[in-house]
Amino acid sequence: MSDQDTIFALASANGQAGLSVIRVSGAGALDSLHQLTALTPTPRHAHYAKIRHGDDIIDEGICLYFKGPNSFTGEDVIEYTLHGSRAVVSKMLDVLAGMDGHRMAEPGEFTRRAFLNGRLDLTAAEAVADLIHAETEAQRMQALSQLGGGLEKIYRDWSDQLAKLLAHQEAEIEFPDEDMPDGIDDAVRGKIESLISDISGHLDDHRRGERLRTGMQIAIIGAPNAGKSSLLNWLAGREAAIVSDTAGTTRDIVDVSLNLGGYPVVLSDTAGLRDETDDHIEQEGIRRAITRAAEADLKIAVFDGTRTADETTMAQIDNKTLVIINKSDLNAVHNNDGAIGISVKSGENLDKFLEAITVRVRSFFESGQAGPPLTRERHRQNLIQTKSSLQRALSADLPELAAEDLRQALLSLGRITGRVDVEDLLDIVFKDFCIGK
Repeated sequence: MSDQDTIFALASANGQAGLSVIRVSGAGALDSLHQLTALTPTPRHAHYAKIRHGDDIIDEGICLYFKGPNSFTGEDVIEYTLHGSRAVVSKMLDVLAGMDGHRMAEPGEFTRRAFLNGRLDLTAAEAVADLIHAETEAQRMQALSQLGGGLEKIYRDWSDQLAKLLAHQEAEIEFPDEDMPDGIDDAVRGKIESLISDISGHLDDHRRGERLRTGMQIAIIGAPNAGKSSLLNWLAGREAAIVSDTAGTTRDIVDVSLNLGGYPVVLSDTAGLRDETDDHIEQEGIRRAITRAAEADLKIAVFDGTRTADETTMAQIDNKTLVIINKSDLNAVHNNDGAIGISVKSGENLDKFLEAITVRVRSFFESGQAGPPLTRERHRQNLIQTKSSLQRALSADLPELAAEDLRQALLSLGRITGRVDVEDLLDIVFKDFCIGK
């Protein structure tokens, strides 16, 4: 396979539909259009045509020509809007596959070519994937912000600052005077310290951007039979977890993805917490429950209002815990200041509980510094390396060592946007794309 091939793919969803879109990109895109139609297309104009293969009419539809480099991929692109039957799509793809220099696109190859041709940087390319997979309003808005260059602007600004600092430092090395200081001079030092502060603030975001992509982690914890599984099922609107009067029914973690207030969350029902059990499988379930609670962004501690508070669950309460007293419709004997009394069975106060958890979720995502957040672990690790290199530069004994640390910092930043070490990153960035994008 070659980047010089003309690639094609179904760009709309697979399956029966009213319309389908087939995208062709590459040097041969216009030639295949001429073979299939009698069109001499005007760029960015919709043309109606009969699509033919020899004497056989494949379909009739709309053809759009985007002349490179002013196209998504930076190459000549043709988009065919046809009827959306499986038969039409299959025939069209088969015909294109038989044309010289044409082949089916790999997943993400259209966006990969857009990057290689300078139409997108890597952060924008990743945003395309996020926009395709967005399920909530907040995810859509974050992807659009990143696609519009929100993150790229931040990283390019830092890269430009670093490039100037490196040039200054190398000039000191190349043209030293007799009283040249060791390491780096005060002007460069102050700017490095400012950059470290900016990067530190960017990193200190509680991973809200990454969580917006994958879902805020919420763990439901509590003693056996407190009502955890019933609460999960009510939130999910379906029987996602087994509900039983038998203690220890939930052994493993049950995860459910939800949309709360426009934000994605992953809600986890966990094994009932208790101090003693002879069941080894239940012991493992309890261990996993405690681990998940420690990793969660928010915990919902559920207590049985007809019993005294269990100490094992009480030990899990901290400032990221929402306390719920279930079975409040019965003769409750347990109370907790600031807790919300509910009854999953009767529905009492469930609206109040839903409002409280939605407020917590919204607060989690809206907290932190203004501006585009980090969205991927790849970005975070490269920024950590950048910061580490800058900190080493501050303590370097020789100006040559400081310059090398600045150079390494610049390389780490460049890996985020794709300015350096591109080939090592492409497979990672584009591996999760769908065919046709």
